[in-house]
Amino acid sequence: MPQDAGKRLDHFLHEQLPQYSRSRLQDWIKGGLVQVGGHTAKASLVLRGAEVIDVSPAELAPLKAVAEEIPLEILYEDAGVVAVNKPAGMVVHSGAGAHSGTLTNALLHRFGQLSQLGGEQRPGIVHRLDRYTSGVILVARNDAAHQNLARQFSSRTVEKVYLALVHGRLANEEGRITTPIERDPVRRTRMTTRTGAGRTAITHYRVLKRFEKFTYVEVKIGTGRTHQIRVHFSSIGHPVAGDKLYGAPASEYGRYFLHAARITFTSPESGERVTVAAPLPPELEHWLTRT
Repeated sequence: MPQDAGKRLDHFLHEQLPQYSRSRLQDWIKGGLVQVGGHTAKASLVLRGAEVIDVSPAELAPLKAVAEEIPLEILYEDAGVVAVNKPAGMVVHSGAGAHSGTLTNALLHRFGQLSQLGGEQRPGIVHRLDRYTSGVILVARNDAAHQNLARQFSSRTVEKVYLALVHGRLANEEGRITTPIERDPVRRTRMTTRTGAGRTAITHYRVLKRFEKFTYVEVKIGTGRTHQIRVHFSSIGHPVAGDKLYGAPASEYGRYFLHAARITFTSPESGERVTVAAPLPPELEHWLTRT
């Protein structure tokens, strides 16, 4: 229709097929299941308003975790909690565009049953790490442990420590970033601090080592907002090295430099404080030696 002239193909399809997510529609476009005028097209194609568009929907994959035999590095385990060293590149749970190779799939194969409070899509998941953030993540094995850990996270009694390499030389040896964070209203894959609105976010950092063009820092977060460390450091002009989404050049390592190094929590089983550490991955060790 003429009123649709100037719209991107993926945006137009999302308007016409709102029951499907934009990422799913983009997957169909990439897979050649959408044709414009009898030809495959890119999601970014700008419509003229008179095209014939054919869509052949792919079968919807179930949004639930399915057991898969995937290697896991278990750092800690008791009757209620498992701590895993998640590699960079592994998605925590299934979602749009990611149904296999997830952490939850691997955990189901290894342990058979996890807490069900997160539903079939997120069994055992109490908190998350971004896809390309490596390091320690806690998983609840039963509902009671899940509820207990959730209370610890909401009351901020879980201590999370990260290691990050950021661009530039931070002015102070330690600091605190408290700018609220919300979803970017324009680029929905990003978070932002620019609006001055959003949810409270607290990030503390301490300089570990200075390089000519980078600063290596230990980071503690008092809140667990989406992309918190990444967007906070970008907001002060020091994006995480390799983090293209927040303004840094791409790295040769296929990831950005952010690692969940240590987590301290109270065991729901014993009531004792437990600290679990994940060693810095070899590629990040190598990155440091070349910085």
